[in-house]
Amino acid sequence: MPTVAPLDLEGHVLTASFLGDIPVFATSAGTIHRLDGGEKVTELYQGLLTCVKDAANQTLLTGGEDGKVKRIAHDGTVSELAHVPRKWISVVASGPQGAVAYAIGKTIYVRLADGTVKEFSEERTVEGLDFAPKGLRVAAARYNGVTLHWVGTSGAPVDLEWKGAHTGVTFSPDGRFVVTTMQENALHGWKLDSKASESRHMRMTGYPAKVKSLSWSIKGKWLASSGAPAAIVWPFSGKDGPMGKAPLELGTRSNIMVSQVAFHPVEEVLAIGFIDGMILAVRIADGKEALLRRPGKGAITSLAWSATGKLMAFASEAGDCGIVDIAA
Repeated sequence: MPTVAPLDLEGHVLTASFLGDIPVFATSAGTIHRLDGGEKVTELYQGLLTCVKDAANQTLLTGGEDGKVKRIAHDGTVSELAHVPRKWISVVASGPQGAVAYAIGKTIYVRLADGTVKEFSEERTVEGLDFAPKGLRVAAARYNGVTLHWVGTSGAPVDLEWKGAHTGVTFSPDGRFVVTTMQENALHGWKLDSKASESRHMRMTGYPAKVKSLSWSIKGKWLASSGAPAAIVWPFSGKDGPMGKAPLELGTRSNIMVSQVAFHPVEEVLAIGFIDGMILAVRIADGKEALLRRPGKGAITSLAWSATGKLMAFASEAGDCGIVDIAA
């Protein structure tokens, strides 16, 4: 039976993560809490807007209300990567070769490892960023679609158009697909290796609520999503992705919405967090469920597995966080 080591923090917790073997929690108030031989706290911002993990070097990247992009190492060391006074930075992404992208309004900035900064302009406000798994290419979600920019070359950007507001973007692990979350209750995708423009769209609709959490399985065969009273898991193993195929519905609970999803780093097992604080693990192969945590004080806002998949960190909007030991 999994055991839970609780951690109570004050207020909304944006992100739970592991930097190496160290569990780390980031609050919207701007504090970073590391469980490294006891709880250690780093005061980072007056207000934290976004926090993502840079898996390549086991650090966190953050954006705040003070216009700064910062990198936090596993030992709590903080380095400032960018500062744009009087601007809020709410969109940040980590890329290959130490690259970091952030957006302010209609401008994308990509900071390379040597400190060089490249700028790209959009006609609409940038709502989400993601780097391709190979090659220095960044995708920007915006109104009416996505723009793909090559960072290291002067190649023309590629526009992937679809009407509506696109609020987030992700590349598939093999780089063949781009999928966005939308302001409406839907996902939209494009197949990048398609030469026929008509066949490149992928519509993924039918959600009762907005999709705010996405997670790819270890080899990219599945894309899990929130936005329903079950985790909606789309198949991407075929050459055309999920087109013509029904998604799996895992961890169904009559009217309790899923708020977060996170695939296991080694196996095809999905952790599902709900708005009442419950967490389930579900195996893709047979749909077998395991209860990892009973309902808590607030909705699950973040789920993260350790590298081995033996531990899972979770965060909530009410501050009741913790570590689940799967192997216990």
